[in-house]
Amino acid sequence: MSTANRAPAGDDHNRAPAGDDQLTPILDVERVEDNFFLGIATPEGRGRSFGGQVIAQALAAAVRTVDADRPPHSLHAYFMRPGDATKPVLYRIERDRDGGSFATRRVVAIQHGQPILNMAASFHVEEAGLHHQSDMPDVPGPDGLRNEQELAEAFEDKVPRAYRNFLKMKRPIEVRPCEERPPYFDTGPMERQAVWIRTRTAMPDDTLLHRVALAYASDLGLLGASLTRHGISFATRDMMIASLDHAIWLHGDFRMDEWLLYDMDSTWTGGARGFCRGRIFTREGRLVANVAQEGLIRQTTPKES
Repeated sequence: MSTANRAPAGDDHNRAPAGDDQLTPILDVERVEDNFFLGIATPEGRGRSFGGQVIAQALAAAVRTVDADRPPHSLHAYFMRPGDATKPVLYRIERDRDGGSFATRRVVAIQHGQPILNMAASFHVEEAGLHHQSDMPDVPGPDGLRNEQELAEAFEDKVPRAYRNFLKMKRPIEVRPCEERPPYFDTGPMERQAVWIRTRTAMPDDTLLHRVALAYASDLGLLGASLTRHGISFATRDMMIASLDHAIWLHGDFRMDEWLLYDMDSTWTGGARGFCRGRIFTREGRLVANVAQEGLIRQTTPKES
């Protein structure tokens, strides 16, 4: 869990940590015992862990226990405690089932002797079948759009300094919003938000690795869709904002080092929680993933100065 009204120092589930541009080492896990794997700490990390990294490492650990011909097609995760970005994470795998075409795994992420995340993941052999998909929204392509760092510079007078400094840090995922607005700043209500994402450097030709990388990137700003409906943002004061859960459905192969469109909206907020959905398309319009997340969006009492 995380609060978005603090300085963005790698302590928010919806922001990627600073560090090496290379994403692959962050996603790798080391086998330390049967069904136990260790994921590295956040490079140059501090504060709370980025939720996408914990989800991705948990999926990477589960992938290591399943035959390669069964790629992951879905996962459902719950954040239980804030992670410590300065420490590695231990992942314990339960091999629940290996059937004729499906396999299921449960993963517990552990730090300081306590679980910080529970995740269930399902794997499926590739099969032929019926096909349909929703259409990709009509948005500008990535070419010519400015990324978050460039937008922060362009709107320097409207973006808080802490967020400008955060956006200047090296991060493994480049984000280009389709609508040019000041990043992480209140600029009026929006029905939906769409961004183009890809890794900053090329990745190996490993289809499973690219699925794990998408799990990492899928937590980038999704909860913000429930905020922008109300004309507020992660920079809004007197808000407690935290990811509570995260679910992904993967529909086919893709490359994370090529542009993907992440289209996000929020269908409901209430009771200090917000529900958000995301669809991820290739540049050619193929739907490769659906994402869902609920988060805490609690209005807090302003502190007296």
